[in-house]
Amino acid sequence: MLVRWLINTAALMALPYLYDGVRVDGVLAALVAAAVLGVVNAVIRPVLLVLTIPLNLLTLGLFTFVINALMLWLVAAVVDGFEVAGFTGAFIGSLLLTVVSALLSWVIR
Repeated sequence: MLVRWLINTAALMALPYLYDGVRVDGVLAALVAAAVLGVVNAVIRPVLLVLTIPLNLLTLGLFTFVINALMLWLVAAVVDGFEVAGFTGAFIGSLLLTVVSALLSWVIR
């Protein structure tokens, strides 16, 4: 769990270099944002996924990307030092976060 948290922290630190719509003020902000994102993804995301099953089925699962963006946007609203420029920034940021996190997990494995 600690390794996963550090991987997500590193991925969050990489986001501002990949996309201008995301800003992270430092390592502490990234650590807190990664922890909050983990809690949000464990608690709120499953509830939203269940509530949006019809929409997810209709879009063949693509609505999950919107839910991921909303989770990142929520974390940015809660954590000081971590900012996302609107929904578009959250959407692109969540896509990049997924890719970077997957790559880092693959490299560490």
